[in-house]
Amino acid sequence: MKELEHIFMKKNTGKKALALLSASALSATMLAGCGGAAPASSAPAASTDSTAVSTAEGAEFSYPMSGDHAITYWTTLNEIMSSDYSNMGDSPFGKGLMERTGVNITFQHPPTGQGDEQFNLILADGDLPDVMEYHWMDYPGGPEKAIADGNILALNDIIDQYCPNLKAYLAANPEADRQAKTDDGNYYMFPFIRGDDALRVTIGLMIRQDWLTELGLEMPTTMDEWHDVLTAFKEKKGAAAPFCYEYKMGSLTDVLPFQFAYNTTKKFYVGDDGMVHFGAAEQNFKDFLTTMHQWYSEGLIDADIATQEFDQVSAKMSNGTAGASCGWAGSRMGVWSNAALATDPNYDLEPCPVPTLNKGETAKMGPIENVVPNQGGVAITTSCKDIEAAARMLDWAYSDEGHMYYNFGVEGVSYNMENGEPVYTDLILKNPDGKSIANAMVDNIRGNYNGPFVQDVRYLSQYYTLAGQKVSNATWLVKSAAKYALPPITPTAEESEQFAAIMNEVNTYRDEMILKYILGTENLDTFDDFVATMNSMGLDKALEIENAALTRYNAR
Repeated sequence: MKELEHIFMKKNTGKKALALLSASALSATMLAGCGGAAPASSAPAASTDSTAVSTAEGAEFSYPMSGDHAITYWTTLNEIMSSDYSNMGDSPFGKGLMERTGVNITFQHPPTGQGDEQFNLILADGDLPDVMEYHWMDYPGGPEKAIADGNILALNDIIDQYCPNLKAYLAANPEADRQAKTDDGNYYMFPFIRGDDALRVTIGLMIRQDWLTELGLEMPTTMDEWHDVLTAFKEKKGAAAPFCYEYKMGSLTDVLPFQFAYNTTKKFYVGDDGMVHFGAAEQNFKDFLTTMHQWYSEGLIDADIATQEFDQVSAKMSNGTAGASCGWAGSRMGVWSNAALATDPNYDLEPCPVPTLNKGETAKMGPIENVVPNQGGVAITTSCKDIEAAARMLDWAYSDEGHMYYNFGVEGVSYNMENGEPVYTDLILKNPDGKSIANAMVDNIRGNYNGPFVQDVRYLSQYYTLAGQKVSNATWLVKSAAKYALPPITPTAEESEQFAAIMNEVNTYRDEMILKYILGTENLDTFDDFVATMNSMGLDKALEIENAALTRYNAR
């Protein structure tokens, strides 16, 4: 393969010169040339030893890299890691990454809560770090626009020349491959990949099973049963907030507990007709809101839903004020259970299946992430001075050795192999310094959050120590949910500005009205006016753009 060429162009904004790759997009023929494709799995599908691989030209290469290689790496600092370290480079994980790849990495972290703001400031300045970890689908116009703007590089030739591990994995896993590139066929990041379907479902409804047992009630599976259970919690257990959750938390607001019972979601989704729909503008969503308002008016939903945050919900779920909630099995179910068990040994928080309207029905929709979710992806910027070092450092994570390191850490330190399986040591599970499992994990791995690697499902069974956590993925999984989930589609660069302007206005208005309908400050008789207002804001045009993008995505 010929050497990478760089074409330097002046940008209209007056920013620094742009380095663009001139070679054509990575083709299906090139992917097929990766050799025998291994079956899809949690582990990388690389067929070579990570410490001695061949380049596209056949030259031998090994880790750690020889020579003096240094890169700058911009990323937000995990909120759990920040309690012990101010820089990832000071953590055991960061130090080990540099040692094993042979690259000196200077990590740059924006202040907590200012990631998006600092990201925009860096782009405006034009003096970019070598690599940037970001949710690139949120770049205005999408990742193809980020390439066109001269901020990041198309990675096709870089992957072909320097990244045999990622190349082999994508060749063996076509769905991940399709989600890791743009409509134009450009790879733009080293992706975070959910290596197993169980890892795509980590959030859902949960309930006090000990209360159900005490009251002689069954696990609710329909909306009517949920109504009866929450009423019993209020009247017989004295729960002031029978159902309580963090409505203000973005990810949880998107899930909107109980919306899936009505085969709807407040966002875009793919309908049975294969077209993109906007759930909040449809009758099913009105039916959902009608029930939520009824429950709120009856005192079954926390009266403080509009204002409370994690600390308030945690206290209510742990002290008996609330009996059911929605959230993650790790950072919610685990945290609340461990806090409550300190004073109430009978406390038992269990996951609940996605409810339906009628007994015996099977839910069609449910919470699920894409195989390549919009988080943890690392792009190489046009400012990168050592593209090969950056690419090879990132590609190592998709090798066998890198996969184990990112998910389990160092053998003999944070895990041991037992009967062919990685098992965390007491450094993780019973930390000698008294750290929680989550804290001990982020010190040594990235498997329990995200980043540029393939997440291994084998970490999860050890991270989840409670009985309820261990069955949460299977309980929350709706087999058909992926059919209705919108894949990672993007408007064209030309459409992006219009789409962003429309949806910023629509989403703001939608979220304001949803809360008003639930609280009863707005009568649901105005729902048709609500839909008409969104259409007047351009929702019809946004749907047209999304459907065109879905058509392009399906053709990838």
